[in-house]
Amino acid sequence: MRPLDARAIERELARLGASLGSPLSVAAETASTNDDARSAAAAGAPHGAAFLADAQTQGRGRGGRSWHSPPGENLYLSVVLRPSLPASSVAPIALVMGLAVASVVERRLASSARLDAPGGGSLAEVRLKWPNDVLVGGRKLAGILVEAQLRGDSVSSVIVGVGLNVHTSRFPPELSARATSLAMLGIDGLPREVLAAELLQALGDAAARFEAGRLAPFAEDLARMDWLRDRRVEVAGVAGVAAGIDAEGHLLVRGADGVLRAVAAGEVSVASG
Repeated sequence: MRPLDARAIERELARLGASLGSPLSVAAETASTNDDARSAAAAGAPHGAAFLADAQTQGRGRGGRSWHSPPGENLYLSVVLRPSLPASSVAPIALVMGLAVASVVERRLASSARLDAPGGGSLAEVRLKWPNDVLVGGRKLAGILVEAQLRGDSVSSVIVGVGLNVHTSRFPPELSARATSLAMLGIDGLPREVLAAELLQALGDAAARFEAGRLAPFAEDLARMDWLRDRRVEVAGVAGVAAGIDAEGHLLVRGADGVLRAVAAGEVSVASG
């Protein structure tokens, strides 16, 4: 695979009129684009500064778990946001960023002639697994890592990291049964530069809508894309059936006693069968 072309990304960003992606930094290899963005934000990087890499040596997802980051195959990008939000309102932005990524994937699948590719699924199967995974056909296609830097009661910056599997055709054994890529879904030959620009545009648009209206503008898409709904789950010591996502971005779980409980954060285990 050829390396990412920063100029090609900038041209595409300009064509789309994207609000994010300037300044743009593209590295051949880095430890973590989220770390790069966080360091830049601490040094004063503006809203929209974006960091991409062809490979990550210490890519990570939520909870510090390692993110599969082979060179030249996928997209690893992070962007600095500086929203005007109180600290108490920022957490649900992870859901919004996940919806933005899912919307890009949906559009690409809709234009693909091979929705029935092996290992994938169909357009209807693009889903968001609370709080930050994009799934297609039940397999993970992308993950979003959001890290907020707070200053008192306000938000200083928010780092949004996206890992999206693009050209990967084979995953390590421990991932092969639960991961997929755009290539495996039948979307071949798509330049990563075009996809990077589309993601940055979608993330920027979603961030602006969230700043203006919090989760309300996204309620319909959250309900439509909620992969956990009606599945038996356990999260943060709460077990039951997932019953949607509330206006604050909490996962709703109905227990065996019929009581509906709202979970703000945690790692979800889904019952098999």
